[in-house]
Amino acid sequence: MSQEHLMGVYNRAPLEVERGLGARLWSTDGTEYLDCVAGISTNGLGHAHPKLVAAVTEQAGKLWHVSNIFRIPGQEALADDLCAKSFADVVFFTNSGTEAVECALKTARKHHVANGNPERIDIYGFDGSFHGRTYGAINAAANPSYTEGFGPKMEGFHQLVWGDKAALKAAFENPTTAAIILEPVQGEGGCRSTPDEDLRWMREMADANGVLIIFDEVQCGMGRTGKLWAHEWAGMTPDIMAIAKALGGGFPIGACLATANAAKGMTVGVHGSTFGGNPLAMAVGQAAFGELSKPETLAHVNEIAGYLKQQLHGLQERFPDVIVDVRGKGLLIGVKLVPNNREFMGWARDEQHLLVAGGGDNCVRILPPLVLTLEEAREAVERFEKTCEFARTKLAAT
Repeated sequence: MSQEHLMGVYNRAPLEVERGLGARLWSTDGTEYLDCVAGISTNGLGHAHPKLVAAVTEQAGKLWHVSNIFRIPGQEALADDLCAKSFADVVFFTNSGTEAVECALKTARKHHVANGNPERIDIYGFDGSFHGRTYGAINAAANPSYTEGFGPKMEGFHQLVWGDKAALKAAFENPTTAAIILEPVQGEGGCRSTPDEDLRWMREMADANGVLIIFDEVQCGMGRTGKLWAHEWAGMTPDIMAIAKALGGGFPIGACLATANAAKGMTVGVHGSTFGGNPLAMAVGQAAFGELSKPETLAHVNEIAGYLKQQLHGLQERFPDVIVDVRGKGLLIGVKLVPNNREFMGWARDEQHLLVAGGGDNCVRILPPLVLTLEEAREAVERFEKTCEFARTKLAAT
């Protein structure tokens, strides 16, 4: 087979995957890999989880799609579950995280129109953020590598330096500000975690100035940090939140969650989706959310995350010539490196059959399934350690 007819937008690894089970992947040549990428934080329950397989199999034999011109009971059931276990009052279902972000941006601006303040259009994001690839999402993140070549910047989108509190205060106090958007724990930006006290301060500033807070928990939500939602660690809530990835356990599902007040402008006809919330997706989403939101699942995440962080900090002490920093929260772990992170990923894959993801600030991300066992965590650390040894040899040779 040839890749010549595929649009060349991906820099793919030289690995053809045939099947997966739990935290394991097998390539077409039979090689077994330990998967600490999980579809970039998407396969929260691992590969081929029996409850997800059963859910999609049962629903596939009954009904796939009818469009949103009819009531879809699965949507109502999953929306009830999501609202019962979050700050939200209402949900809009999408097919992806970037669509959920797009809905969030529209919801924020419509909120102010409904309040009689149409001048409030400004949305502030942060450097190092990633919100997806739609026009609104790339402008909210404002990463030049994603926006260049696509025409002028969209009006009303601005970027702040992560951690610049004075600039953020000015943004809150700007009378044309509609919302700020951020990932409580950045994914592609290098696993930077916004301090809890800063998130609480943002909530106070937003309330004082009539500004909405949008959280993008597409990657850091759904139990990834050890709580169901990453912002729970700070004891505060947003007005709007985009989720996806683990919500479908690998099946394409996204959702925009909002308070009734934030969503007051989202009336009949202002937004929609052909495929979003179809019966097949909802069946999988209900099964996945049911498992991910269990207290025992979250307790397990904290146990495994504690072990991995401890071991990785130990490796940092032993390999200061390879590892600069260990950061992140829960099982969204970033390891900042001395060697090029892309080269390190290749060494881990080819030499140790360990799969890790890339990230900003020369980090690799460790994003295993949330059901990773302690034995598999030990194996991951051993393989990572051997990759560090290999990297040290490579660095010494240069």
